[in-house]
Amino acid sequence: MKLIALNGNFDLAKAVAEHVGMPLLTTSVKHFADGEIQINIDETVRGDDIFVIQSINDPVNENFMELMIVLDALRRASAHTINVVLPYFAYSRADRKTRSREPITAKLVSNLIEIGGADRVVALDLHADQIQGFFDIPVDHLQALPILAQYFLDKKLGTADEIVVVAPDHSSTKRARALAEYFDCPIAIVDKRDSNPSVDPLDIIGDVDGKICIIADDLIDTASRMVWSANSLHEAGAKEIYGCATHAIFSSGAPEKLQDSVLKEVVVTDSIRMPEEKKFPKLVRLSVSDLLARAINKIYNNESIHSLFVEEDQKD
Repeated sequence: MKLIALNGNFDLAKAVAEHVGMPLLTTSVKHFADGEIQINIDETVRGDDIFVIQSINDPVNENFMELMIVLDALRRASAHTINVVLPYFAYSRADRKTRSREPITAKLVSNLIEIGGADRVVALDLHADQIQGFFDIPVDHLQALPILAQYFLDKKLGTADEIVVVAPDHSSTKRARALAEYFDCPIAIVDKRDSNPSVDPLDIIGDVDGKICIIADDLIDTASRMVWSANSLHEAGAKEIYGCATHAIFSSGAPEKLQDSVLKEVVVTDSIRMPEEKKFPKLVRLSVSDLLARAINKIYNNESIHSLFVEEDQKD
């Protein structure tokens, strides 16, 4: 087994390698002035099982091309298997057609990864579960929810009667319900039907008055939905409000919006590279490196990864 890290999230890849117990393969990635990318793998990979760790985050298209180029290099270098580890899968929100002449970009990206030579994909919290079916190769869809849940359990926020997990929209209800099971608490839903930033406690379905609320989402991009949800919860009488998500994209001034909001903490993972200018006092980052490392070891040793999906195991 050998591990390769590209520029998408090198710090996370390095942490994964430390948990696996082996160094990263020496790889040279060069970007020319016109935007072209050259990648040289400086060690032999013939007959090896390769795990390529690459988050397809900002700059999205540049990081995706790095991945495609290294896949081609590995295939031509006679690697035995090529396993792509995607802590963050870009374009995952474009998973269906919602209007005429609209592409399904998540399917296109899946096709390209498969055509590039990948034998397996390991993904973390895809925006839509059905993206697994866009591939005709094995996909292991890992969940960061147990890591987020354990953080809040360790904080001992309150009893089951005092906590409410909140879905920021109806499509997030399944995720909110799964997180609520850790606390044996009820859920609430933010039923905001337009992009108007006005605050209305009537947007909330469920009882949040005097409660400790945890808003659960899969990603935070511009942070508008997270902040609007927090404001509505505050107006509806919530005592404390926390936000959590797996992927911290943080574009369009999101860090400033979150820091200035009524949220007490914003808890995310390190699935996406986080430059210093995007960090802020309310931010808490949890690492998914151990989760990814355990998945890699189990896949390489042909062991079942079922235990990584069993939430009860994560609670103990």
